[in-house]
Amino acid sequence: MTNERERFRQRSQKLFQAHPEGYNQIKWTMTNGFRFCISATFTAEPLERVIQFWARELETEFEPRFAPYHQVLQTLLDPASDFASNRRGLNVVLVRPEDIGQNEAIFAEYVEAARQSKFHVPLLFVVCPQVQNEFVLQIPPSASGISYLFWNDPKPRWYNPEGDRLGKIAYSDEGFAGIGTAIVRHAYAISAAPYKVIAVDCDNTLWKGVCGEDGPAGVVLDEPRRFLQQFLLSQREQGMLLSIVSKNNQTDVRETFARHPEFPLRLEHFIDCRINWNPKPENLAAIARSLNLGLDSFIFLDDDARECAEVREELPEVLTLALPPDNEIPSFLRKVWAFDHPAVTDEDRKRSESYQQAQQFGSAIRGAVSMEEFFRSLQLNVTMQPLSAEKLARVAQLTNRTNQFNFTTIRRTEAEVQATLRDGLEWYTADVSDRFGHYGLTGVLALRQHSGDLEVETFLLSCRVLGRGVEYRILRWVGDLALSRKLPEVRIPITATEKNAPARDFLNKVIAESGASGPNFQAEFLSRLVPRAELPIAASDPPEARSTAQRRVVDFARIANELSSEEAIVAKLRGQAISGERGFLANPPATDIEVRLAAIWSELLARPGVSLDDNFFDLGGHSLLAVLLLVRIKEEFGIEIAIDDVYSADMTLDKLARLVEAHQLEASDPAQYAALLQEIEGMSDAEVLEMLAHEEAASRQLHRGSEG
Repeated sequence: MTNERERFRQRSQKLFQAHPEGYNQIKWTMTNGFRFCISATFTAEPLERVIQFWARELETEFEPRFAPYHQVLQTLLDPASDFASNRRGLNVVLVRPEDIGQNEAIFAEYVEAARQSKFHVPLLFVVCPQVQNEFVLQIPPSASGISYLFWNDPKPRWYNPEGDRLGKIAYSDEGFAGIGTAIVRHAYAISAAPYKVIAVDCDNTLWKGVCGEDGPAGVVLDEPRRFLQQFLLSQREQGMLLSIVSKNNQTDVRETFARHPEFPLRLEHFIDCRINWNPKPENLAAIARSLNLGLDSFIFLDDDARECAEVREELPEVLTLALPPDNEIPSFLRKVWAFDHPAVTDEDRKRSESYQQAQQFGSAIRGAVSMEEFFRSLQLNVTMQPLSAEKLARVAQLTNRTNQFNFTTIRRTEAEVQATLRDGLEWYTADVSDRFGHYGLTGVLALRQHSGDLEVETFLLSCRVLGRGVEYRILRWVGDLALSRKLPEVRIPITATEKNAPARDFLNKVIAESGASGPNFQAEFLSRLVPRAELPIAASDPPEARSTAQRRVVDFARIANELSSEEAIVAKLRGQAISGERGFLANPPATDIEVRLAAIWSELLARPGVSLDDNFFDLGGHSLLAVLLLVRIKEEFGIEIAIDDVYSADMTLDKLARLVEAHQLEASDPAQYAALLQEIEGMSDAEVLEMLAHEEAASRQLHRGSEG
């Protein structure tokens, strides 16, 4: 074992003294889950601890993988790289401008390589902070499946000069915490089911004061609430639906809006207003039924902690956020991950308008004399087109958002949709309009042709266009397409989910009309489909508003309040690393230096307890962790220890503590240190050992006395 450690030490020393490509090729074996494949221009492996920290906080599984040091271009172009094989997760490129000589051409080369590569998952470019803001890389034109995260402001306290010098570990623990958190937050935003509705209280939430007591003219729009209203308006422009849930008199609320033209928000910005004295959980459920949406797509904002507690108790699937003290409102809202929108489409910007059109549609259908008359007057137009590049984002979004009329609920990113195109899947989009308005791209088809039939792999429609006969028009188009290709049958499989009852009901009606027994239909039959003269799907009683187990409510408020700073994340991360059952330690740390060093070892090695006799490399230490150990020692004790001193075959915690003590003495009193060395050199080995044993016993006795 000693010889093996010595060979490891010698090999590692060469890596440090030469170019450091080698020590980034450590294997990271994690459980299967969401995979982060990371390529960086610096040593990025310390991000693994941050990513796994968030895996624990989000109660999920992450699998980080790291490409070799500073091989970004090779990783992007290599068809055998982790980037190319990643099929469930996020590819991440980390670029520090200093590492590429602040050369815009090199960064452009990276971006072009990413554009040419055919990845199955999204790619995130992160331009990391510089020590000084001397050079700013420009954001390239947008490309499908590629996102950018730029730090335009310098972060000098994030810089780690010692780690950068020793092993190209360019950032401190706080720096890696900030970068890692941004990556995980982006990954969550692109993969989690999005929220769709923000329900908000009025008094002391939208404005300062109580309109029923202070009078509509007496309430005030202070700066925190001005920010809140502008924030909500921005959320609406990004596709969120706004609603009011307030215990109040309707006349007071309406007059308050009328008396305050300075409000950024107007009543017409809200899709639904429940202003009454009913319990707020009851009103939220009513809005969900009215919009035909699940309660797990709702965010509820209120200043009243009691009201928030009631909603959490009655409707745990709703994300309920209690507003913090006034001066903290802007910061709090920025830190809530649930408000993130990584991609915004034209349909998102028109969502409120589309729901208003749907409400007009509902009123018209309820007043129709007959369904035949209604369909004749609808002026429905459905345009089917092959998927184009500019519509990729919207199609991917619909696969992730659509639940009710979705035959398979297969969720896909833009990159995954592109990958299926290369695999032979044909994608088509449905653009829908009628006399009530233009709804845009609200339907998606994915077809696969076999030798004897045409299979519908994906069929989904936004709930905004259900009940108009769109679903019949699309299947009729599929039937015509199959006939044009001389394919006699169309296969339409469906996967039952808790939410897709409307899709299953529709297919059952088609099956009943066709006389077929399964998912196979004659193309000739489909080509003659017409809407049935009965109550459409959208006009039927909406399902009970409830959650589906597809979304677990994350405590975003706690993240925003307790884990929004890099310092807080590092403090908790270090606490997690050394917590747990310590068990019996044969030779436990006792002195102040020993205890502080043991905490660093426990954190780096992920062990709850360390004995003085333990060897760093026997416990799983390696070259990267050794560099981090040197950095932490300098941070903790303010001293620099040479690499050769750490890379010793018999470096135990006890010997490292003695080494730190010696360096501290040398730093505090060089003359005394020199005199002590001269005295020790004149002693025999037995005298030196006796003196050390005496000093150690005295130190331990002093430590036990201080504890008593």
